[in-house]
Amino acid sequence: MKTDSKNMQTLCGMDCCVRCSRREECGGCQNVNGHPFGGNCIAAECTKRDGTDGFLRFKERLIEEINALGIKGLQVNELNLLNGFFVNLEYPLENGEKVKLLKDNNVYLGNQIETGDRERCYGVVADERHILVCEYGCNGADPEIILYKKRR
Repeated sequence: MKTDSKNMQTLCGMDCCVRCSRREECGGCQNVNGHPFGGNCIAAECTKRDGTDGFLRFKERLIEEINALGIKGLQVNELNLLNGFFVNLEYPLENGEKVKLLKDNNVYLGNQIETGDRERCYGVVADERHILVCEYGCNGADPEIILYKKRR
């Protein structure tokens, strides 16, 4: 286990507790046994079950799986731990309703990928069960679901 500068211990050895703006609310991964804010952390779950190397292998397989989706302009090289409350956007449905697909209190693996030729980005968020690929403008404006699927 790794201890960060605020004496919070992580289960996975990553520095997510140090960088979290809500770390005082949570108390650190070790203190909540990998269930920040009452939710689930993908890194803690994988590390508890398969060790740090198992988590790193899971992350690499997930990157390969996302890149194999064949979405034009989407190339993922790294996945970061992201708090659900930062990435859980509301997506408009055709019937006018809006829906959130993630849980605010979970920690996911994900990244933002610049599209280069447009002022929109891809957002990729995943856990052991699902992959979400969306597209959005500056600060998450006008989000659109590109793909939401159950993982194999």
